[in-house]
Amino acid sequence: MKTNKKRLLQNTLFLYMLTFSGYFFSLITVPYQTRILGPEFYGKVGFAIAMMTYFRLVIDFGFILSATADISQHRENKQEVANIYTAVMQAKAIFTGLSLMVLLSICYIVPMLRQDLPLYVLTFASVAVSAFLPDFLYRGLETMKRITVRTVAIQAFFVLLIFLFLKHPQQYYFVPLFTLIGNAVALLFAQVHVCYKLKIKFVRLEKGYLANTIRKSSPFFFSRIAATMYQVTNTFFLGLVYSPSSVTVGIYVASDRLVGTAKSVFTPIADSLYPYMVKHRDFRLLKKIIWMIMPPVIVACIVLGMYAHECMSFFLGKEFYEAGSTLRILLPIVAMTPLVYMLGFPTLSPMGLAKHANLSTIISAVVQLIGLSTLFWTGMFTVSSLCFITVVSQFTVLLYRAIIVWKNRHIFSEKEPT
Repeated sequence: MKTNKKRLLQNTLFLYMLTFSGYFFSLITVPYQTRILGPEFYGKVGFAIAMMTYFRLVIDFGFILSATADISQHRENKQEVANIYTAVMQAKAIFTGLSLMVLLSICYIVPMLRQDLPLYVLTFASVAVSAFLPDFLYRGLETMKRITVRTVAIQAFFVLLIFLFLKHPQQYYFVPLFTLIGNAVALLFAQVHVCYKLKIKFVRLEKGYLANTIRKSSPFFFSRIAATMYQVTNTFFLGLVYSPSSVTVGIYVASDRLVGTAKSVFTPIADSLYPYMVKHRDFRLLKKIIWMIMPPVIVACIVLGMYAHECMSFFLGKEFYEAGSTLRILLPIVAMTPLVYMLGFPTLSPMGLAKHANLSTIISAVVQLIGLSTLFWTGMFTVSSLCFITVVSQFTVLLYRAIIVWKNRHIFSEKEPT
């Protein structure tokens, strides 16, 4: 058991480095980008990223959860691992082709998007290449060290390109371009490592295996779409209402980016716990982690809320001082995130209640859409009301999961760690 916990700790640390590196490098470039691009061009880039998130969800199709669990359960069977790996990568290739056709069609139909076609194509390419990084494989095998060190080093180098070459607002397309280059090199190294070090190669699949893999992952796909919908839909709706290049969109994107980065701090913990909990069902460890995380998170959110305007002005520039109001409304989401993540798949899957993790996010998405529709119909649509609806929808996820866990709490004593 100690060996398993040691592996969990090591895997969590390296998964932190891999997951958080992308957010960290993005975060350190944000103050530079906001000062060079200003709210208008920064909002335009943010709108493109939000739009591409929809396509990223389609390409991923929930494999980061379904395939991670499958790899974890069959890690000793090299042939089955190769089958899973091949099926997932083939599925992603199919979804990438379909997504590209949809994107080009949308850009052709909508004049507002057509005039910035290179930006959307570059952003799509960077997102698509990133989606092919075999995170699910390394998470399932709980061997994150090699891929993490190489990926972080490569991403760090190409982030420097933004500081070296981004000098004017009209060069906003450099942001997705350099991200694409970094992701492409990272993907190349990952594929070489998988093939020659892990000895996992593409294989011929039996008839129906690919379709079955996609079918198994579909509940996770709908869950992840629902979980991510509020974040990307908010930016997308604001872009449609105010135009992607408006100051309003830029201010919201800046606040939302900081909230997203804060949330990403907790993602590696939940992601590394997920395969561990599926295999060992150590609920006592889970409860300890929750009690360790929540107090400092709540205190940090309170302090940040008190000085939100000053923080935004200092971090992003004086033009973003008003973004502090938006950040202050969104901060409860950060405070709720650890519990939302921990009470999701890491808790409900080993309890045999994974369907409720998916259902909770779907219900939350419905609440979000109803709230947005109500705001439009009543003429009350503002950035502040949008943020308030978002907080309510996220609280819905937490409340639903907490109720399900409480009602089935007897399972905690039945599922002893193995």
